[in-house]
Amino acid sequence: MVNFWDSNIWSLLLLGGMLFASMLLAHILKRNIPFLQKSLIPASVLGGTIILIFTTIYKIIFKETFFELSIFSIINTNEDASIAMTGSAILETITYHCLALGFICMAFRSGKKDQGKKRAIEIFNTGVTTVSTYLIQAVLGLIITLIAINFIPGLNAAGGIILALGYGQGTGQALNYGTIYETQYGFIGGANFGLAVAALGFLSASIGGVIYLNYLRRKGKIKVSNVEDVEELNLEAVQGKNEIPLNSSIDKLTIQIAIVVCVYIFSYFIMKLLGGIVGEGLRATIYGFNFLIGTLLAVCIKGLLSFLRKKNIVKKEYINDFMMNRIGGVAFDVMIVAGIAVIDLDVIKQYWLILIIMGIIGAVATFLYIYFVSKVLFKEYKYEQFFAMYGMLTGTASTGIILLREIDPNFATPASNNLVYQNLPAIIFGLPIMFLASYAPQGLTQTWITFGIIVFLLILLLIILFRAQIFKKKNKVTNQK
Repeated sequence: MVNFWDSNIWSLLLLGGMLFASMLLAHILKRNIPFLQKSLIPASVLGGTIILIFTTIYKIIFKETFFELSIFSIINTNEDASIAMTGSAILETITYHCLALGFICMAFRSGKKDQGKKRAIEIFNTGVTTVSTYLIQAVLGLIITLIAINFIPGLNAAGGIILALGYGQGTGQALNYGTIYETQYGFIGGANFGLAVAALGFLSASIGGVIYLNYLRRKGKIKVSNVEDVEELNLEAVQGKNEIPLNSSIDKLTIQIAIVVCVYIFSYFIMKLLGGIVGEGLRATIYGFNFLIGTLLAVCIKGLLSFLRKKNIVKKEYINDFMMNRIGGVAFDVMIVAGIAVIDLDVIKQYWLILIIMGIIGAVATFLYIYFVSKVLFKEYKYEQFFAMYGMLTGTASTGIILLREIDPNFATPASNNLVYQNLPAIIFGLPIMFLASYAPQGLTQTWITFGIIVFLLILLLIILFRAQIFKKKNKVTNQK
């Protein structure tokens, strides 16, 4: 029998309400506090930080974790009334699912592809830059943790790879692998470690990006715009040619959400099948790829719908880019605020020094590398490419767009499209990293083997990325002889 006053009925809604309320509060603060406006910190990051500060103070005063209160937890209905799932676990679950839902929405977007050999090369180079940055972050992170394991108990030697996941891929992936490292390989506080790294990444993107923006503006090299007033919306974005109507027997937005959710549910059954095949040892890894399986499935469904449209079997366009962007934006906002809110600073207090070291080194290395690549390979729009890539590779693609819009409000340069279309080469080159991230924590020997493979892959990708410069110089030397 369902009692509507039971906490089970309200726990998820209460948690969701807190997440959305924190984002509303963060938005109000950003609109009214000049410092926060200039910082470019996303409202979701600020909202999560507000909750984190509150829950930390609560734990100091009352000596208990705020999200483990019964009002936020799902309680067993049997006689012992034990907690089946705490609020913290529910927030981690929200973070996990929102990552995949956001990626599925991104995969469904179409957009107009840039034509020409030069643009194809730039998009390819952007994808290679993305993956090579992951590898640099992973190498630096592994160096730090391979040294730190001699001094910090409970730390997994492979934990440094989380720097690439937290900075390069964001909150969801950092939580996914942090949880795997914690539950499967004994990394104490691994999930919170991953979330903390991701949070530091957002700070690096927001604060570091703003400092460099202001520096360039003072030097007169760029002109900064007001991002709050640049976005324009026309009816065609919401209701394109030959698309299903906004309101018929079912709302157009409902159909978009239904498509995304159905793809994700189908992804679950694929993961369940693969998990049964690979066995218990690799099951966690398979489910950690929820975002990738969902993305690939969405690409297949999009291709199928396009084929059926050409054959005139499906009469109308069902996918709307504007609405997919909005759904994806909600998913990523919720993912970020939940991921930061659930951090338990008490669990990772023994890691505070290594987190600061990793955070600073990761930010500086990413900054310098992206600056060099943008200067050498994207000379015509080096600053736009830099801010888009730096924001994405310390936060998320949304963070990159936020920084980019400061100097390119109308997306006149190809930098924004580079972020969209680089996903295919990035997935192709980046897939081995996902498997290495699952292999590395199995033991110290496996970590060192992973380190060696990552260094080899990094050298290979650097040769591919700077192929024109390397072989051009080689040809010049040959001709001189």
